[in-house]
Amino acid sequence: MTTVSSGIKQLYQREMTAAKHVADPQRRWTHLERAHIISQPYPWLHTRNHVAMLALAISQRDRREAAGQVVRIIVAAPGSLTGRFPEGNTGRTDAGLRTPMPVPADLATEITEAAA
Repeated sequence: MTTVSSGIKQLYQREMTAAKHVADPQRRWTHLERAHIISQPYPWLHTRNHVAMLALAISQRDRREAAGQVVRIIVAAPGSLTGRFPEGNTGRTDAGLRTPMPVPADLATEITEAAA
């Protein structure tokens, strides 16, 4: 899936903007993780999300997370294009590249409504 509805774009941008402006680092990660879940089917958004995650990992001097994000940047677009991404995965290094995770209920509802 490569066409992004305006609703999905708005939902994704809301989470990315929140991640950029919140002071608490853990809340930044939470917003980036939510944006990741939204972005997975869309190659450009998915890759962009991992670039933002890499930037945050670097700013926090988290070498393990940064290295994991470099790998994810490489595989994000191909994974989106082929539909080979684990639904609900937060995109963090500790989540595992192929580990599906439950989508938070509120976000699942918003994604369904935004995609319509």
